[in-house]
Amino acid sequence: QGQLVESGGGLVQAGDSLRLTCAASGTSFSHYTMGWFRQPPGKEREFVAAVNWSGLNTYYSPTVKGRFTISRDNAKNTIYLQMDSLKPEDTAVYYCAADPNERKWQLISHSNYKYLELWGQGTLVTVST
Repeated sequence: QGQLVESGGGLVQAGDSLRLTCAASGTSFSHYTMGWFRQPPGKEREFVAAVNWSGLNTYYSPTVKGRFTISRDNAKNTIYLQMDSLKPEDTAVYYCAADPNERKWQLISHSNYKYLELWGQGTLVTVST
């Protein structure tokens, strides 16, 4: 069984940048689509971004598109989320997830995200005004 470990969270000011890392271990993730979700305080978990196994297909939530960039390094079994122009509303626990079925990611919603195969424990990002 694989494992996902997030890192890179912290406290930043509005307008700053931050890069999150998700390191995968225990199996080869080179054929997995992997991505990020976030859960703001008191709210439901929401999709942020995903990248397919080759890195050629990326998916973004409209709320982060143009500000966040997802990428992956299959040699390191790692994905990244570069977050620029951060806003206070980006404050959340950010979770990494992985599933080999890219179609699941294309159809992701608040009702089916929990069926993705693997999840990390999360890393907290706090954006102050």
